[in-house]
Amino acid sequence: MDSLRVLSAVEQVAEHLRREMLRGRLQGKLPGINPLATELGVGHKTVKAALRILEKEGLLINQGRGARRLISLPDDSSPPALRVSILDHAPLDQTDQWMVALRQQLLNNGHNPCFTEKSLTELGMDLSRIARLVKRTPTDAWVVSSASREVLEWFAEQEAPIFSLFGVRVGLPIAGTGPEKAKPIADATRRLIALGHRRISFLCLSQLRLPKPAQGIRAFFHELEAAGITTGQFNLPDWEASERGFKQCLDSLYALTPPTALILDEPYLFHAAFHHFTRLGLRVPHDVSLVCTDPDPGFNWCQPSVAHIHWDYQQCVHRIERWVDNIARGKDDRRQSYTKAQFVEGGTIGPPPR
Repeated sequence: MDSLRVLSAVEQVAEHLRREMLRGRLQGKLPGINPLATELGVGHKTVKAALRILEKEGLLINQGRGARRLISLPDDSSPPALRVSILDHAPLDQTDQWMVALRQQLLNNGHNPCFTEKSLTELGMDLSRIARLVKRTPTDAWVVSSASREVLEWFAEQEAPIFSLFGVRVGLPIAGTGPEKAKPIADATRRLIALGHRRISFLCLSQLRLPKPAQGIRAFFHELEAAGITTGQFNLPDWEASERGFKQCLDSLYALTPPTALILDEPYLFHAAFHHFTRLGLRVPHDVSLVCTDPDPGFNWCQPSVAHIHWDYQQCVHRIERWVDNIARGKDDRRQSYTKAQFVEGGTIGPPPR
């Protein structure tokens, strides 16, 4: 049996700081000696000696008198395990299969990811309820999917790093990724106009409409106006994000002058609209054309084939993987990137009914 080795106070402080750096709790520049000594309840000489140990190991870079030491983790080191909380937009029983793939990939990389007990939809995108959820969730990092601008602004002010998957994140000091949909949405809108459509409605969740329309929706309106089509609330209706609210929205649109084409932001909205029109005896695309702004594995089984915007979710998964590893190594990663997307013309669009 190996003999028991008791660590000195200096070694204990060095071990504590080493562990905190490798876990990503200490990033960028290390706090000064005075605040470290106060926080750890030890003397200044003990802290200085511990920092010299970490400098010799290459984990700290001494930048000279009066400057804070720079944390420098080796690039080839395996990132420590992080607790990663995934706050999805949809409830757990409606989670997209690629979100499940993300969790599994993070597990494979040695991290500890988990979905939160409530989703953004279940929390009603309410900041006070989200704050309570965050407070009672022990975690090292957050991955938040399809959040509103207000929610992302709140997360940007919190201590734990955040990654915004989709969501209105442009201009915020947080990492994020998602498909670049503006061009393919413009392509889909131009194609519908070329087929003869003049009454086109875009149905999306409120975080893409408010407080101002997202980039893809602005591209949609730009194409309508470029074609001389007068735009208004008919093109971007307001509706309650629920099954009942969606049905009421469709009924109100078709009460007077119905749209001849709909662009739907989520696959579940596409399927709900398709079945709604089937119950009404409307045929797709003979009576109404439908476009979905996201891919869905189920589309491969559909006849007619579904007009949609295609993008590779694996690229988003890989970006989040790299971000979690960077955070685990103590890197301040706030880069925002985009995944290439393209409009795929399917059999759910055609000329408007005469």
